[in-house]
Amino acid sequence: MPLILTEEQTMLKDAADGFLNDNAPIAHLRKLRDSRDADGVSRDLWKAFGEMGFAGVIIPEEHGGSGLGAVEAGVVAEALGRTLTPSPFMGSGVLSATVLKGGSAEQQAAWLPRIAAGEAIVSLAVDEGAKHAPAKIATVAERSGNGFRLNGAKGFVLDGHVADALIVAALTENGLTLFLVDPKTTGVEIERTVMVDAHNAARVFLTDVEVDADAVIGTVDGGEPLLEGALNLGRACAAASLNGAGDQAFQLTLEYLRTRKQFGKLIGEFQSLQHRAAHLFTEIEIARAAVIGALQALDGGKDHGALAVSVAKAKAGKVAELAVQEAVQMHGGVGMTDEFDVGLFMKRVRVLNELLGDAGFHQERMAQARGF
Repeated sequence: MPLILTEEQTMLKDAADGFLNDNAPIAHLRKLRDSRDADGVSRDLWKAFGEMGFAGVIIPEEHGGSGLGAVEAGVVAEALGRTLTPSPFMGSGVLSATVLKGGSAEQQAAWLPRIAAGEAIVSLAVDEGAKHAPAKIATVAERSGNGFRLNGAKGFVLDGHVADALIVAALTENGLTLFLVDPKTTGVEIERTVMVDAHNAARVFLTDVEVDADAVIGTVDGGEPLLEGALNLGRACAAASLNGAGDQAFQLTLEYLRTRKQFGKLIGEFQSLQHRAAHLFTEIEIARAAVIGALQALDGGKDHGALAVSVAKAKAGKVAELAVQEAVQMHGGVGMTDEFDVGLFMKRVRVLNELLGDAGFHQERMAQARGF
């Protein structure tokens, strides 16, 4: 399959780019940050995202979504990376929606239409340490009456401080189980953590949290495949956002090279800067191809889908990091000031690199898959 977007996917890209440029440019992020907004995210924008069909891009049509696939989700994620827009899309529209599609009919009916409409925020609580490590979950769920009692702590829960529901991964007697938890339940404590890029996450503490048996998503002890599927799509979308952020930082740099003069010449005429720009362009295109290939593999249910996702996340992370470093350097001293947007892209790339596994995590994953 060609590693390019179809005509329909290109139309979606243009619509997402146009909507975000008009309604949530970088000035939107700055306003939320500088006003110290209590939520750090706009519910009105999330609702508008739903009205445009973006929030429910992977949600089935019978639940109010668009019924599209991983590539389309990646298209929306890349657009968000270009504008640095704080949005529940990754946590709700990708990770949680994917998990909920494996839930009961009642769970799907209760939450998927609301996510698709941009009326609800659902956060997936997986990681517990400083690094992404879903294999090292320590949160436990013990049988209690007709349900379970949860104890543990989670970190890096995307938009967890404004979530209408939490999906918590916990160890049960013979495996991993996913639970749908009301954040207002006794024993749940949530602490907002504003990240370095002015986006939002939360720490979630669970102390003797009682949930009924119908809170289980999927089957008891059978949550690992469902979680892994959601994480793989999330990782590929995070890679797409890295592409968007890296490419936009590159575009800002090109514009600066075309307008900034030094020694009476446009700095874009200096051959050394031309070589660096050309090298970065080729790297961005390679990363974009890797991400599209991974998203297509997920849509096609390919056996190598998980491996392709790790290749894409590692490559996109390295390239985006190079892009923002080059952007700051080519802007010179002003590139380090808050007045110029390139510094904001550097911070966003740093967070996206950590989200759902950095390059080291995915390189290790690839090595293990190859038997090393």
